[in-house]
Amino acid sequence: MNVDIPLWASIPASILLVMGGLLALIGSAGLLRFNNFHCRIHAPTLGNTMGAGCVLLASILIFSALQQRPVVHEILITLLLLISSPVTAMLLMRAAVYRGRRKRGESYPTATSPRTRNGRTDL
Repeated sequence: MNVDIPLWASIPASILLVMGGLLALIGSAGLLRFNNFHCRIHAPTLGNTMGAGCVLLASILIFSALQQRPVVHEILITLLLLISSPVTAMLLMRAAVYRGRRKRGESYPTATSPRTRNGRTDL
């Protein structure tokens, strides 16, 4: 089956695909370059989110041009990705902070323990 993609859709889609690949590559390089977990978590999370967003935008553009109507199924994927990726990164960071504190023997604030601010205890 020979499908001709219009030039007005193929050029921006190609640019978006290249940008998505570069963002994912940069995120992977950041994962290798940084020295601890706290620094490493940001690069792949941002690269993954933005890279996948560019690929999904290219997909929306190409399939809308081929079907000659707006195709928005990828918007649901984009929304789920934009919600789940930062939440996952936040949970991983919290787990790493908890593990680091536990390794150092620090105590954790609980809901009933007093909080300290500027050397004063708030009850």
